[in-house]
Amino acid sequence: MKIVLLKDVERLGRAGEIVKVANGFARNFLIPRGEALLATDANIAHFESRRRQHEAAAEREKKAAESLARELEKTSLTVQVRVGEEDKLFGSVTSQNVADLLKEQGREIDRRKIELEEPIRALGVYTIEIRLHPEVRASIKLWVVKE
Repeated sequence: MKIVLLKDVERLGRAGEIVKVANGFARNFLIPRGEALLATDANIAHFESRRRQHEAAAEREKKAAESLARELEKTSLTVQVRVGEEDKLFGSVTSQNVADLLKEQGREIDRRKIELEEPIRALGVYTIEIRLHPEVRASIKLWVVKE
């Protein structure tokens, strides 16, 4: 089935592109979520009229993400954790913990945008990537110290 993407869809395409996907994926997922339309002549013409507005909004979002990334680059977080013998952590530090620390500093970041390959289970200094926009990433320092 051919569809017109209304929004950028990761691993599929950017807004405005006409792509071919499985019928069920389009019908059950993309179209109900408002991320795509069937690629009919009328829908393509309708989308072209909205394209300029979408491009301007996308540019504003990217600039806001770049501004936030510059602020976050200066950020350093410290998390105090309980440790046992040989400095082994009780539990781990997850992306949710990092999101909560950022929220305490007044920055609301969704935990799904924080990229940790696996939870942190040792003391030390870590560089954590945050995906703010498909084209914008920020790195923050996280210090994991004993309580």
